[in-house]
Amino acid sequence: MAREFQRGHKAKISDLTPGTDLYVGVQISGPGLTFDISCFGLDANEQLSDDRYFIFFNQPKSPEESIQLLGAQAGDTESFRVTLDRIPANIHKLSFTATIDGAGQMSQVGPGYIRIVAGGEEVVRYAFTGSEFTTERAVMLGDFYLKDVWRFAAVGQGFDGGLDALLKNFGGEVAEDAPAAPQQQAAAPSFAPPPQATAPAPSFGAPAAPQAPQVPQPAPSFGAPAAPAPAPTPQQQMHAAPTIAAPMAPMGGIVPPPAPAPAPYGQPGQPPQQPQFGQVPGQPVPAAPYGQQAPAPYGQQPPGMPQGVPQGVPQAGAGLQAALQPYKETATGQRWTPQNQQLMRVDLTMGGTPVLARQGSMVMYQGKVDFSYKGAGFAGRIVGNATGQEMQLMRCTGRGQVFLAEDGSHLHAIELQGDGICVSAESVLAFDESLQHEVRRIEGHGIPGGALFTMQFQGTGTVIVKTHGVPVVLPVTPTTFADCNAVVAWSSASQVIISSQVRLRRNAYPGHSGETVNLQFRGAPGNFIVVQPYEV
Repeated sequence: MAREFQRGHKAKISDLTPGTDLYVGVQISGPGLTFDISCFGLDANEQLSDDRYFIFFNQPKSPEESIQLLGAQAGDTESFRVTLDRIPANIHKLSFTATIDGAGQMSQVGPGYIRIVAGGEEVVRYAFTGSEFTTERAVMLGDFYLKDVWRFAAVGQGFDGGLDALLKNFGGEVAEDAPAAPQQQAAAPSFAPPPQATAPAPSFGAPAAPQAPQVPQPAPSFGAPAAPAPAPTPQQQMHAAPTIAAPMAPMGGIVPPPAPAPAPYGQPGQPPQQPQFGQVPGQPVPAAPYGQQAPAPYGQQPPGMPQGVPQGVPQAGAGLQAALQPYKETATGQRWTPQNQQLMRVDLTMGGTPVLARQGSMVMYQGKVDFSYKGAGFAGRIVGNATGQEMQLMRCTGRGQVFLAEDGSHLHAIELQGDGICVSAESVLAFDESLQHEVRRIEGHGIPGGALFTMQFQGTGTVIVKTHGVPVVLPVTPTTFADCNAVVAWSSASQVIISSQVRLRRNAYPGHSGETVNLQFRGAPGNFIVVQPYEV
């Protein structure tokens, strides 16, 4: 029996089916709407670094045929064949998307789905309706992603900008069509009798365009779903799409633009420049330092800047939209999405689990979100006051997106998959309510200020940790020590011991180093500590 997924649900492919040769079907329709359904093969950075893995109607398969476009069949608007064992190592995610070809919005679509079929049996289905969307014109329906093993996630997130916005999100580019050359007006023909029987002009009677080859039916062992009772279906239209150009930067870095060709001998390379303000005519303009652009003459625009555009406006374009483009909201289809180093967005519609956040950390939200006080109970308040690990929390529920921040601290999303992490309560901004958290004691004789305890989080979910500045993560070795006022978090499997370097004779002399109490970490390989460049 197929498992029904909701938006944000995830599962290992091995938990759904032992097969790796899978059929993926998408069904989407709407009155007066036409759709282009594609698959993007993304690298570890979720970027389309190889345009051969953009699978759509003009490129129906990947080079090694691990991803194949099969066409409409078995009641699906579009279908794919995905062979996980043959996907190359540089591809870490397959994102199945649907974009509207022409006018329209995703809120107009009827009931649809994306499903996975193995051996002819449907194993998972994510169903959606237009009520889940608003003005989007491109939607990411579901993802196959590699996280130690292949997994499937129901996404259901979109972009208002359609295919262009989708391509930019994946690091691709939409090449602009070159303007057509103006046609010269032909001279009026003079009087002439019709020619005798001659061969027709080459344009007359040109052979008809060859029909698109029929997509071969999958082999019986592949296990595509059985086709429903035959019914007259309209022939699928092939719609023109903009030319796609994926980023072709090499792995080593960005290739600088080629230098302009030198001018022919005896000809000036540049037109004569007007003397700058305060410059003697005929005096050469001093060259700019290496790697910097020469300043523009007084009252003139810098080279490459369009006329009439203020110098403070980015060269991407003038106007308010161009100035604010670098700060637009980032939507990746994940539950937790960093907007920048100091701002985190959580989508409550994904996962269906409330979020516990520090009181007052919400800076903005959109949608229908409820905020309520989350008490720790009488026993929790007693423990929190006694250990210094009390957290004043609020509970965020509903359907919408909440943006969290506090004092400009750097925020880091740490996803737990059954493992655990120890974090001081002061360094926790928010976490999923599904995580278990408790106060844990640090072994040793004591730390100045009474900081003998920390919070331990364990389970499946995400915890947002805040730091002062960019932290560093170090592996735990037998000789790993950290300042107790600078360490932020560590793996829960690590053993923590308070180490003191205070000696009686050393204290007899005036002054000391100030580094008298540290934390020593021990543990098996794989354990870690997180240290910030700041002492609390």
